Amino acid sequence: MSQVTIQQLLDAGCHFGHLKRKWNPHMAPYIFMERNGIHIIDLQKTQAKLEEASQALKQIAKSGRKVLFVATKKQAKDIVVEKIGPIGMPFVTERWPGGMLTNFPTIRKAVKKMSTIDKMATDGTFDNMSKREKLQINRQRAKLEKNLGSIADMARLPAALFVVDIMKEHIAVSEARRLNIPVFGMVDTNSDPESIDFPIPANDDAANSIAIILDSVVASMREGNNERKLEKDNDEGASQNRKDKKPSKDRNQMAMMADEGVKDKKSAKKLAKKIKNIEDEE
Repeated sequence: MSQVTIQQLLDAGCHFGHLKRKWNPHMAPYIFMERNGIHIIDLQKTQAKLEEASQALKQIAKSGRKVLFVATKKQAKDIVVEKIGPIGMPFVTERWPGGMLTNFPTIRKAVKKMSTIDKMATDGTFDNMSKREKLQINRQRAKLEKNLGSIADMARLPAALFVVDIMKEHIAVSEARRLNIPVFGMVDTNSDPESIDFPIPANDDAANSIAIILDSVVASMREGNNERKLEKDNDEGASQNRKDKKPSKDRNQMAMMADEGVKDKKSAKKLAKKIKNIEDEE
């Protein structure tokens, strides 16, 4: 796993914090200095925390579990869709539906409703509806797809939550903490890093800053997925080798004939009958 350098973090603007008067005192260990009334984040701490979070996310991905990414702010939506979609992890980029975690069965019902509407469109049910009814159902389907489409394949609660801005997504963070789900997140100088399990101090408003953090996270999770696939292939290969090493019936018969010391046709016939009886018993 390639580590993000401090120069890369600097170029992406990860060090820019908020105005000094908006700071959260719990962020003091991650603040390097104050310049022109703006706090500057210590990028060495950012690098260390990003490495720690990436390793933890890699292990989650390696275990085959899901991490739910939450980013509803404008500058983060497209970045999350672009980077998280290819690795098959669920994400929320529209409004966070209250109770998505704490009332997960209800959310699953809404997802199943989408499947029901899709089935209605293919089994001919729509043919017996008026144009207005079809339009209303299609609008409802589009709304569900917009809010819940990316979590349609999430059959159980996620193993962890990754939040781009923990201040904006405080409801999601609260639900995760209530259910003891680990929370990873980008924390700016106005955030409380003690409210989540794996804080990554960085500018959570700049698109470049968000992108470089997610690039590192995605690379680690993709590596975890690849290791999981490799281990699975090795296990299947080992199982196949064990099957191949099992002696065949022909080899067993030849070995038995050698042990019996068959020399003539009469002895061979007796041995063949003996082998047949053994096979019938099996």
